[in-house]
Amino acid sequence: MPTRWKPTFAIKATLAVHAAAAVGCVVAPALWPWAVGALVINHAIITTAGLLPRTTLLGPNLTRLPDEAAARRDVAITIDDGPDPEVTPRVLDLLDAAGAKATFFCIGWRARENPALCRKIVARGHRVENHGDSHSKAFAFFGPGRMKADIAAAQATFTELTGRTPRYFRATAGLRNPFLDAVLHGLDLKLASWTRRAYDTRCGDADTVLQRLTVNLAPGDILLLHDGHAARTADGQPVILAVLPRLLATLRDQQLNPVTLPDFTS
Repeated sequence: MPTRWKPTFAIKATLAVHAAAAVGCVVAPALWPWAVGALVINHAIITTAGLLPRTTLLGPNLTRLPDEAAARRDVAITIDDGPDPEVTPRVLDLLDAAGAKATFFCIGWRARENPALCRKIVARGHRVENHGDSHSKAFAFFGPGRMKADIAAAQATFTELTGRTPRYFRATAGLRNPFLDAVLHGLDLKLASWTRRAYDTRCGDADTVLQRLTVNLAPGDILLLHDGHAARTADGQPVILAVLPRLLATLRDQQLNPVTLPDFTS
């Protein structure tokens, strides 16, 4: 049976500030400037939290693998924004050649356009997780109803296509609002972000992207790359294809094991 959703302290404080402001304006109308000021400060804090993909102020957030995985020297390669018919098959081949596993945070509508590719990801031993149905740049501005509908549509797509129900969700660019945690709880999903981000949708320089992923690399790290929307190198190659072989070689040299995100039970 699903557990009851428990809001974080920051969300409880937000509710309390709103309630106090409303009551204060009724009981002592002259205090309304103070009430508005408190609301402005509160909204600034909550908005800032939503812009920080790795924060836990708005709810639980997987930013590193569990301690037991780190003790095994595991790391997780996560790959966003696919499946891409040009790039994803080549990524799968590179992973297979290295005996490595990865987690693909796929977009619902792209999966429906490339169903066989989505199934191939799972058949080759990787995970498909939920990156939303629309991958809207406005996701962080969605209300709870629209947010739930978007995530649930992708969840249904991936479950139908792969026969496996995603367990994790990652928001577009990691940006979110206070509604997300309750929505994910109701859908039995957990938020996952990352430890290291390559910014490989903006930067096509393979050396820079690799450095962002490997400087001070440690067991338990979660790495973020993109097969969809990948930036291009100077010779027109999706940068992930230039970086991934070198990244996998670095992991091998450092005796780090690329694994999928861990299973969990509610």
